Amino acid sequence: MKIGIIIGSVRESRNGEAVGKWIHDFAVGRQDEGVEYELVDLKDYNLPFLGAAASENQMAAVGAWLSKIASFDGYVFITPEYNRSVGGAFKNALDYLDGEIKNKAVGYVGYGGLGGAFAIQSLRGINAERSLASVRTMVSFSLITDFENFSVFKPGAHHAVNASAMLDEVILWSRAFETIRKVS
Repeated sequence: MKIGIIIGSVRESRNGEAVGKWIHDFAVGRQDEGVEYELVDLKDYNLPFLGAAASENQMAAVGAWLSKIASFDGYVFITPEYNRSVGGAFKNALDYLDGEIKNKAVGYVGYGGLGGAFAIQSLRGINAERSLASVRTMVSFSLITDFENFSVFKPGAHHAVNASAMLDEVILWSRAFETIRKVS
């Protein structure tokens, strides 16, 4: 089983890379039997705005994005919170997806002033519309308590409890949805 850990921010000086590395290292460290985790950075894909004219390179990036996302059985989305919602680049990237994510499971890791809770809530609705099932447990990192000077990631040890529970749910649901995908 392959679980993609997707960094959903493309901003310069972003915190998402450190958060993504932390959750990836945490997941790999669990040594879940039969589960492979891969860190995917949205910044590596030069996606055009959906519906806008795109260069040949951007169209190749869209194809690579679709192929990469389709290769996973489940996901963990790392999302910043911008203006009480998910970032525009991540929303745009998700809008390209359809069958690639259908009947799969996703867990969330958010970060921001309020731990990314509003961004995660936005993603839950967006992803439900695409038949991507959100697990209950989420991980929320506060810019105030989990980042030194709002930029150096220093998460509290207590986050391991939610991270472990969220990964357990993603694995469980991903295995269950595998049977649905075989039928549909």
